Amino acid sequence: MGFLANPPDRNLDQAGMAAGHGQAAPSTKNQLGDARKVSNEESGTDLDESDAILLAMGYKPEMARNRSTLQVAFMSFVLASIPYGLATTFYYPLVGGGPANIIWGWIMVSLIIICVAASLGEITSVYPTAGGVYYQTFMLAPAKYKRVLSWICGWAYVVGNITITLAVNFGSALFIISCVNVFESSPGVGIWEASAWETWLVFVAITLFCNLVSSFGNRWLALIDTFAIFWTLAGVVAILIVTLVLAKGGRHSGEYVFTHFEPQSGWTPGWSFCVGLLQAAYATSSTGMIISMCEEVQEPATQVPKAMVATILINLGAGLMFLLPLLFVIPDLSTLAALASGQPVPTIIATAVGSPGGAIGLLLPLMVLGLICGIGCTTAASRCVWAFSRDGAIPGSKWWKQVNNTTALEGVPVYAMLLSMIVQILLAVIYFGSVAAYNAFSGVGVICLTVSYAIPIATNLFTGRKHVKGAPFALGALGLFCNVVALAWSCLAVPLFCMPTTIPVTASLMNYASVVFVAFILIAGAWYITWGKKNYQGPPTHEDTALETSRGSIGEAKMAP
Repeated sequence: MGFLANPPDRNLDQAGMAAGHGQAAPSTKNQLGDARKVSNEESGTDLDESDAILLAMGYKPEMARNRSTLQVAFMSFVLASIPYGLATTFYYPLVGGGPANIIWGWIMVSLIIICVAASLGEITSVYPTAGGVYYQTFMLAPAKYKRVLSWICGWAYVVGNITITLAVNFGSALFIISCVNVFESSPGVGIWEASAWETWLVFVAITLFCNLVSSFGNRWLALIDTFAIFWTLAGVVAILIVTLVLAKGGRHSGEYVFTHFEPQSGWTPGWSFCVGLLQAAYATSSTGMIISMCEEVQEPATQVPKAMVATILINLGAGLMFLLPLLFVIPDLSTLAALASGQPVPTIIATAVGSPGGAIGLLLPLMVLGLICGIGCTTAASRCVWAFSRDGAIPGSKWWKQVNNTTALEGVPVYAMLLSMIVQILLAVIYFGSVAAYNAFSGVGVICLTVSYAIPIATNLFTGRKHVKGAPFALGALGLFCNVVALAWSCLAVPLFCMPTTIPVTASLMNYASVVFVAFILIAGAWYITWGKKNYQGPPTHEDTALETSRGSIGEAKMAP
């Protein structure tokens, strides 16, 4: 351990590894023994293995590792929130092509996302930190491009986490209003014609609720995620049985469900099908968000990658269990496409059940799951903002990087959570100018997260995949295939989700995803030019820095939540 005599130099190649010189970076696991030895000698405590890895990566442990393997898998499931995510975005494949678009689009995108999850999981098993994809990009990229690539990736990841959380909570507002309107004042007319202000206020109330639960209920979040699993299973089974047994509006044949293609978007059939993939892409876009929880998970190098991949497989089955019964009893497609709410699922269930009260009973599990999903996304987004702020990449980082240590808010990055919430509420004002604002929120979330996932995957692929050799979650020969599929999907998804759902386009129906995306890119670019280019050095990845920093502070690090 003689190298500790030399002071750390952040101006050197930040990786502090052979990666910047064309050689594979040594696995963090290889540093574990030295990290634990030095840390234990300095603190007199037996350091947790995962925290020792984190120290070797350059960070002082500040979060409590209070999630087991099963609990992180449950949270990953909650972030996707099948069937809620499929319910709130049902409109897109409905107008894109109808039943065939819904079923085959879900299956196709799920299989693609397995490749994305596996590719990210392989990298995460080598670099398991809350910094996630931007830290990984820094470690994988050639020395010349480390800072700028990690900056772009980090901002895309932060914006994606924030806007996906916004989309979840705004979708919940629209969905709840639609559920209330299964009670009709007259045929086809709901009892609540919510104005833009009322919809926005419902969204704000949901957002405040999710932030309060996520902050003050931090120690119980794993229990909430566990509850969500059983709640979802019960809800999906109830919907499956009741809608198929009653089917008051009639039933369709299997041929109709699996082959009927009826585009109503105005686009050419092939492109219309692709635009309809937003439903599946949105529901699976949370794949990499769970990486932000790496510092609150036991054995994240192996358990987070496994949870990411396993969740996609579970969601594929759960999604089919939810979608198939709805398609067998779906009423007239053109009538559903014309709904002012843009939320067909409440109408489908109400038609099948034939009773508003019965419909609300089946819709209640989806509404509750939407709130739980919002809590999970709020938590993941706050950790993402906190992690990126920890490396000084967001204006005002000195506030956002703080972790609260009071009893009520122990282990919560409160200021980072507040920043995320304020940005979401301000962005939701777009709804006053565009009834298609939800499309913009979900679209820009998918775009940004897709970009943030693609950057480390591409960097890993184009550097010969040498950094993941011997990874705890190694893909072996499948790695190249998964990387290529993931990047091909990224090249399609980014332009695809900037497109309007239907044409012709008016100002109120325009998809403003591209506008929001470009606005954030300009903000990130301006901040890099004015501050980042000179000051941003990237994550503290040098082992010397990590171990020297741990001297004298490892004791308090172990006591921090």
